[in-house]
Amino acid sequence: MHTLARRLLWISFLLAAPPVAAQTYDPSYPTCLQTFGIAGNTIVCSYASMDQCRSTAWGGAAQCITNPYFAGAPDRTSGRHRRR
Repeated sequence: MHTLARRLLWISFLLAAPPVAAQTYDPSYPTCLQTFGIAGNTIVCSYASMDQCRSTAWGGAAQCITNPYFAGAPDRTSGRHRRR
């Protein structure tokens, strides 16, 4: 009887938990803006340069960071079409 009550309690905790939003890094851009606020922190990776990001972050509770998942430009020297 106790195990059934524990299982029901555990299921009720899982169902009552609020949903969590996942943060994603856009691999198309090299710079991200991280903002800090009362409601939480956000990261937006949509800046082509550090200067562009800094102009947006200036005066607020924010910082510019390098995107750790930036894919970069495709490597044109690899593959079958390599020039010699």
